[in-house]
Amino acid sequence: MQNEPTPKPDKSSARILIVDDEAAQMKALCDTLRDHGYITTGFSSANAALAGMGAQQFDLVLTDLMMPEMDGISLLRRALEIDPNLVGIIMTGEGTITTAVEAMKTGAFDYILKPFKLSVILPVLARALAMRRLRIENVELELRIGKRTAELEAANKELEAFSYSVSHDLRAPLRHINGYAQALSDDSATAFSEPARRYIASISRSVDRMSTLIDDLLEFSRMGRAEMHQSQFSMGDLAHEVIGEMAGDIHSRNIEWDIQPLPVVGGDRALLKQVWVNLLSNSVKYTRPRDPAKIKVSCAEENGEWKFQVQDNGVGFDMRYVDKLFGVFQRLHNVEEFEGTGVGLANVRRTIVRHGGRTWAEGKINEGTTFYFTLPIRK
Repeated sequence: MQNEPTPKPDKSSARILIVDDEAAQMKALCDTLRDHGYITTGFSSANAALAGMGAQQFDLVLTDLMMPEMDGISLLRRALEIDPNLVGIIMTGEGTITTAVEAMKTGAFDYILKPFKLSVILPVLARALAMRRLRIENVELELRIGKRTAELEAANKELEAFSYSVSHDLRAPLRHINGYAQALSDDSATAFSEPARRYIASISRSVDRMSTLIDDLLEFSRMGRAEMHQSQFSMGDLAHEVIGEMAGDIHSRNIEWDIQPLPVVGGDRALLKQVWVNLLSNSVKYTRPRDPAKIKVSCAEENGEWKFQVQDNGVGFDMRYVDKLFGVFQRLHNVEEFEGTGVGLANVRRTIVRHGGRTWAEGKINEGTTFYFTLPIRK
């Protein structure tokens, strides 16, 4: 009913609507609760009470169960249509407790037995006000979530526009630079000195690297926005599939693979395949100085998670910089020695986090690296 959240009530400002066809009892209850700090309004007619709700807002409604115009359940149902956050309490005699319980099933928060005991009424009112506050906070939370969702959708659209701009607008000048550099290099009529030719070659390499950075940036953006398609599949099959696809590029290398049994998991197969591509190609790259290179893949069940690990005997890294390892464009090795842009591991972390898992790494210089990631076990 309300577009804006209702102020959260406390005892000093709580407004209580009391409805009882016995006027004397209604008035006595109004006076008693007013003496205890509540703001009370009483009606001896159910229809008059509903009309009063149109002119005034209430936090709680205390209604008698048995009334001539309309019973308390019907009154409460009508009142909740006017204000869904209203909290209702049924007042009933000893002989109708079963009916009062049924009333709770239809929306009443609690019931109070007649004749009234103040020691019983006050705790019920306190609990009811707490429920009222909780309902209002939930409404506010939903409003904030809705606003935040709209902001995220707008941000995603802006990111898509940015990605388009990167893909098209930034590539055009790169193509021009590379084209002119290549033209200068191919122009046999121009006698360039050897240093000048090195400068031209350096320009071309820088353009290629910039183009690769753009590609990886777009891939990082796409991985974060890609819709996930859940399925059950074998991680062992997926790891072997990736290794098979890499075979053509590493056929001249002496690599000893040790692929331990891996479980069936739930997740997005395409995204998790890219995780294996990044981790395994990372191990292949950084074991290049080793003969033989040793790469081991294994998994263990721990605390409701599958813990996967990819271990190699490569060049390793200094653990002082481990926090930079999964950052975007963060590299711990010289690009001239080991190619790459530093986006692959950032994509690994983003994908695993989207699956509800964790990533970390351990390493030692010249002794190798072990990458870990977890996935929740879904039965």
